[in-house]
Amino acid sequence: MPAVTELRLFAVDLPFKAAFRHAAAARTTSESLFLRIRLDSGAEGWGECLPRAYVSGERRDQAFILLRDTILPPLVGQSFQSLAEVVSFLEKCDGKAPSAWVGPEVPQSSAWCSVDLALLDAFGRAFDQPVRLAAAGDQPSADGGLGRYRYSGVVSAGRGWPYAVSLLKTRAFGFPHVKLKVERDGALQAARTARRLLGRRVDLRVDANMAWNLEQALAAIGQLRAVGIRSFEQPIAADDLAGLARLVAESSAGIVVDEGLTDRDSLQRFITQRACTGANVRISKCGGLVGAHARCREALDADLLLQVGCQVGESSLLSAAHLTLLQALASLTPGVRYAEGCFGGHLLREDPVSPSVQFGYGGRPPRRPAGAGLGVQVDQAMLERWAVDQAHVV
Repeated sequence: MPAVTELRLFAVDLPFKAAFRHAAAARTTSESLFLRIRLDSGAEGWGECLPRAYVSGERRDQAFILLRDTILPPLVGQSFQSLAEVVSFLEKCDGKAPSAWVGPEVPQSSAWCSVDLALLDAFGRAFDQPVRLAAAGDQPSADGGLGRYRYSGVVSAGRGWPYAVSLLKTRAFGFPHVKLKVERDGALQAARTARRLLGRRVDLRVDANMAWNLEQALAAIGQLRAVGIRSFEQPIAADDLAGLARLVAESSAGIVVDEGLTDRDSLQRFITQRACTGANVRISKCGGLVGAHARCREALDADLLLQVGCQVGESSLLSAAHLTLLQALASLTPGVRYAEGCFGGHLLREDPVSPSVQFGYGGRPPRRPAGAGLGVQVDQAMLERWAVDQAHVV
């Protein structure tokens, strides 16, 4: 029965080809954590997460310390008889470390994502099985249902010629859906420019990343709906559930929550208080693949529009997990409305994972990597080149 014998943790700044900015943050590197798990059988698996304080309440340095000192030591010696037993363990964890290791009130869902993925990858390789969250009979087609999806383009709102060039490149790439990242001011003009350059057929939606207060959001939504925008992601602060509920009731617009949605309790609060009509579930903020799958199912059961998103700067490791999640949801109706992710070399100057997992023309999804575990290989030497901190746990 394979058992965990060694763990290596890397804090890594993978450089971007261009800066990415929105109302809550601006960055030029990924600010990632990578985790390698080694088993006594010789099998290895990798996990990845991108902690964001404004999303899950975790700074990267805090997540690094929590993993190194509290979560990883109890993993040494853990053994499983099958990949299904690993999935069962992670289902019980539900996107967080066991409560005997870390109190559930401690922000940890992003940190736990790295453990979730590394365990699935390592034990998938040990048992020579690909990671799956649905039985083979649930897959609707030979490609696992991925053909039904198209990835969204994402553009940071701006002005002038550089903004116009970004929009024209997005149009030339043929995306059917585009998300426009807006800030507190200038949203209407940016949206008008986007609509004019992208055309009427593109499904254009807005993400404010908490840029507005309630009154600003009500005014902006009213103006932006005239430009054909129906979906508004995180228009106000994530903890203002009363304000979000007012937006749902008074604007008749689609209100999608993202920041602050990390676990079962947070999603249930949004649902119970009718504070959203849609949910953006991301693997890295929702405790990994197994936790994200549970949140997706709960959102669909509550009749919410479902968006499966990503953290800016994900490598092809998380992208492979993203495809695994989409496959698990492909047979559901209505299922996933918007998919964001698999940026790979479109954003990263160097992706330490092969094969490259990135969308193609028109936002068409790539093939899920074949092979055991998550099906990808990690270049540890590249990680070490961009690492700002490392830890070894045995």
